[in-house]
Amino acid sequence: MTKHWLMKSEPETFGIDDLARVKREPWTGVRNFQARNHMRAMSVGDEVLFHHSSVTPPGVAGLARVVKTGVVDTTQFDPKSPYFDPTASKDEPRWDCVEVEFVEKLPTYVSIDQMRETPGLEAMMLLKRGMRLSVQPVTPAEYKIIVKLGRVKPRRAPKR
Repeated sequence: MTKHWLMKSEPETFGIDDLARVKREPWTGVRNFQARNHMRAMSVGDEVLFHHSSVTPPGVAGLARVVKTGVVDTTQFDPKSPYFDPTASKDEPRWDCVEVEFVEKLPTYVSIDQMRETPGLEAMMLLKRGMRLSVQPVTPAEYKIIVKLGRVKPRRAPKR
């Protein structure tokens, strides 16, 4: 059964346009055990809301799909990487991830404020205080609501 997820990334580091350009990418750099465990619960084919964080306003910019699980996060071995983990070794890696592929950039960016105002999203993990996980589950209903909001074509102002 397909599961649904929200994965956060800072667009100046790696945004939906970057994923559209490269098509597939391992979701490296997660250094929170709970977020890592969410990735370990993923299956090939799971659907992802691609969320831009650390921007004003944060929000869902597009969709991705899990195409590979159990990928070793190589950034843990690179001393020059901000995600280097000196306790990890190639024989016993601590951090793994999934690989995602680009599905689509949504025609309408779904801001976190819009999500807060949308019926059916009240219980969404993203909207709870203190929930800052970069990888988190969403229900099928929440996923469907956000995709529907994102696929509404932006209205153009009438010509004068």
